[in-house]
Amino acid sequence: MAIARLPSASGRAAALLGGLLALLLALPVPAAEPFPADYPVEEVLPEGGRSLGELEGEPPAAPVYRGQRKGRGKGEDGKVVGYLFETDQVVHIPAYSGKPVNLLVGMDTDGSITGARVVHHEEPILKIGIPEHTLFDFAKQYAGIHTTDHPQVGGGGEGSVKLDSISGATVTVMAVNDTVMAAAREVARSRDIIEGRAVAEREPATIKADRFTEKSWEELLGEGSIRRLHLTAGEVNERFEEADVAEAWSGSGLAELQGEDTFIDLYYAYLNAPTVGRNLLGETRYERLMDELEEGEHALLLMGTGPYSFKGSGYVRGGIFDRIRVEQGLDTVTFEDLDHDRIRDIAPAGHPDFMEVGIFHIREKFGFDPGSAWNLILRVGRSVSSTEREFVNFTGRYQLPGEYYEAAEQPAEQDTDPVPTWKRVWLDKPVQIGILVAALTLLTAIMIFQEWLAKRPRLLFYLRRGFLLFTLVWIGWYALAQLSVVNVLTFVNALFGDFSWSTFLMDPLVFILWTFVAVTLLLWGRGVFCGWLCPFGALQDYANYIGRYLLRLPQIHFPFKVHERLWAIKYVILLVLFGISLQSMSAAEKYAEVEPFKTAITMHFFREWGFVLYAGAMVVASAFQHKFYCRYLCPLGAALAIPARIRLFDWLKRHKECGSPCQICANECEVQAIHPDGNINPNECHFCLDCQITYWDEHKCPPMVQRRKRRERGPKARKKAKEMEEALGYPGSEESYRIKRVND
Repeated sequence: MAIARLPSASGRAAALLGGLLALLLALPVPAAEPFPADYPVEEVLPEGGRSLGELEGEPPAAPVYRGQRKGRGKGEDGKVVGYLFETDQVVHIPAYSGKPVNLLVGMDTDGSITGARVVHHEEPILKIGIPEHTLFDFAKQYAGIHTTDHPQVGGGGEGSVKLDSISGATVTVMAVNDTVMAAAREVARSRDIIEGRAVAEREPATIKADRFTEKSWEELLGEGSIRRLHLTAGEVNERFEEADVAEAWSGSGLAELQGEDTFIDLYYAYLNAPTVGRNLLGETRYERLMDELEEGEHALLLMGTGPYSFKGSGYVRGGIFDRIRVEQGLDTVTFEDLDHDRIRDIAPAGHPDFMEVGIFHIREKFGFDPGSAWNLILRVGRSVSSTEREFVNFTGRYQLPGEYYEAAEQPAEQDTDPVPTWKRVWLDKPVQIGILVAALTLLTAIMIFQEWLAKRPRLLFYLRRGFLLFTLVWIGWYALAQLSVVNVLTFVNALFGDFSWSTFLMDPLVFILWTFVAVTLLLWGRGVFCGWLCPFGALQDYANYIGRYLLRLPQIHFPFKVHERLWAIKYVILLVLFGISLQSMSAAEKYAEVEPFKTAITMHFFREWGFVLYAGAMVVASAFQHKFYCRYLCPLGAALAIPARIRLFDWLKRHKECGSPCQICANECEVQAIHPDGNINPNECHFCLDCQITYWDEHKCPPMVQRRKRRERGPKARKKAKEMEEALGYPGSEESYRIKRVND
């Protein structure tokens, strides 16, 4: 009879480890989630969807599976029921703030949107005055809308879907509408859910540039080159009644119009065709317009009269004309202020007297086809209370007469290399980019010729004051290009993760500024940015100038030993933010509110009172102490000071007498960047060049005063000797002349 042996202790341990290993291998591998944990994924999932795949494809979207995923693979039955994506990864359409609104969107395999939720926005109008939840509620309306539908904010024409607007935030919700629909259509096209471009299967028609016939207003109107949309008050009222809109509020300026009263008489035409454009604009203006248009761009002429303006007054800098747009197939063309040229009148005789006329540019990115029909959409709003407005849309059809264009015969080739989003953004901002590059070129010249300018202090004073005003108003409040320590943290984290230049190229002005700052850090140090290009720094500079010279406020100066120790605070803040960013960039962005830049510059002080109070306190402090925040608290300045230590040039000149014994520059340096020993601390210098003005001042700087006196002493001595010779009648020294006078 065989006796069973018990396994040894080592054998039992091996068996136990083997069992644990087998158990671990049997467990499913947790799948990487494509979206952050706080995203409302469950609210936008397509029906039947239970699990997500990884982000994939171009544009990136996560497939939604019917069953649970097994490991990192597909669902149990492998069936995809839809897709989830972020709009920021597909399109980049700026809203009122100049930044896009990012939404999480779900879509099923039929092309219907199953939900849209806002996950990030920087709209100042929704931070104060208008409840933020109204934007979230607006986004919920996209559930059930198909990607081929034409949702219209505030009201719809025939065949369109109405979206309730947000009173006071029209530009924002129009940008959201464009963002959701454009992103959904891109994802749907890339997954073969809907066909390619709507206008679609052929290349755009070619305008016959050599075809011109002189025609009158009536002839152009008769052949359809000019179209008309005439609305009476009765027609508008009827449309609002059909839309079940309440009676107009008595405070509405158009409420008194009745019946056959003209509401608007709107004419519109396509200008690229020479017979149309040259007859309407005149030869000189037409040629100038054609020179302005880039390849693939088009121009429309809108002419209107009546109490309702097609332009309106609601569009803002970088904003959208919210009353008009063009639709061609699935594509929607909206117009920004830079797409508009105001003209006073048109050329042909016999046209009606128009109250407003404007040329609107259709940019190349829209892929407009002049040979295909398009619709002009006119949006009409009605106040139904002191705070609420409702909208309806009216449509005017346009088809350019066939004699003016040549249609493409061959089908369009599929675009296998679509234009990247960041490149489209750059193409949308040629004017802003040109202005910024010109300003940076001027600043480079100032740095190179600083010695020549320092010898002309009055010129340098006005040049610096003007440039700081440009930095504050244009770079800061207009272009919203305030750099931040968040940019630095994002860049550093990207170096250790999935680095992509496209992420940083999405904002061309910020990218250009950072490129310039990087170069100047190596050449001259941090001072070029901190002293010339920081909008909040410029705001502090002006606050101190007003406080010191206009209000005569007392100025606070810490002893140098105290001042030197306070420098360290901003480096501590930088290290804390960097440590937080390693754990969570979103948390770092939150704590980066230690920078008042977002409140004072990006959001123009339109925020909650706590943020405004903090930013205002920093500005007021600078009225009593020049650039208080920059000196002691700014983590961005600290971040720039670290690489600036390897600068290649040291162009700030010093005399051997500086600091010993002369302290003029040290006492006058407004940021106290000059040590008592006369050395300039490049980590704290803001490159204002005041010390260089003193350096060359022959009436203020002691070494220069002595040099001037020695130079002047030579001609004076020679003149005095000549006078003595003439008095004595023979050559002699000053001493002999003195002796002679004593003897006499």
